[in-house]
Amino acid sequence: MAKKIAWFIGPSEKRITEVPGLVLVRRTAPTAPCTGTYTPSVIVVAQGSKRVELGQTTFIYDQARFLLTSIDLPIVSQVIDASEAKPLLALALGLEMTAVRELLSREEVHVREVPHDTAAMVTGEITVELLSACCRLIDLLANPQDIPVLSGLIQREIIYRLLCGPEGARLRAIATSGDQSHRTARAISWIRDNYAKPVRVDDLAEIAGMGVSTLHHHFRVLTHMSPLQYQKQLRLQAARGRMLLDGLDASTVAFEVGYESVSQFNREYSRFFGQPPMRDIKALREGKVDEMSAA
Repeated sequence: MAKKIAWFIGPSEKRITEVPGLVLVRRTAPTAPCTGTYTPSVIVVAQGSKRVELGQTTFIYDQARFLLTSIDLPIVSQVIDASEAKPLLALALGLEMTAVRELLSREEVHVREVPHDTAAMVTGEITVELLSACCRLIDLLANPQDIPVLSGLIQREIIYRLLCGPEGARLRAIATSGDQSHRTARAISWIRDNYAKPVRVDDLAEIAGMGVSTLHHHFRVLTHMSPLQYQKQLRLQAARGRMLLDGLDASTVAFEVGYESVSQFNREYSRFFGQPPMRDIKALREGKVDEMSAA
């Protein structure tokens, strides 16, 4: 698999491929911690290793373990094992919940019960079957005419392999209507889509169809943070992206992402990213800080 990724990505650090949802990643050195948001996806590393921090919890994934994310999660990631001679080589595949639900509707698919304290991000052992399916998905890049017909079938197989493993239980819980995790995910989605708006936990509980204390508990289980902490990270990451990509100043972007005070924005930005907004953006543009990454 490492040889396949190296062949199709070449000298690039990232390739968004012709296969829907498939991204190839290559890094030739360890990186500084960088912020980002992981969407529902599976990341399989063929060579090297990465670290991801979700709240106060750390996940390590490498050639032996994949990373599965079942909802949008703001994280801090870092490449910890990579070199010119042996670069990090990985694939990230976005997961469509419609495909997950379709497979779950089949009586042949048996998924284990999910522990109540399992986060929406987990690592799992890479099996021969999962690795085989991932290799065949990459192979489609050599025959683009096969992608429209075969990519969906292979992606369904990958989802099937994930669902049948111990980690698939959380994916099922997020996708299944009526489950507490699914209802909590509705509140999480609302914050993601409306992060610049004020958040009232009572309103989130109503969106989720559950009590305030129950929502708080399940929200922390899934995301390892409170609703307000989740919102704050989304706001700060959005602000960083707007300043870096669109050239906005800190005062403008602070109000755009929902802050009522520029001084509060500057304090929270400095605490989260390690330095004030303008200094951080300058360092990003000069390549002194690793930029935000999606995989």
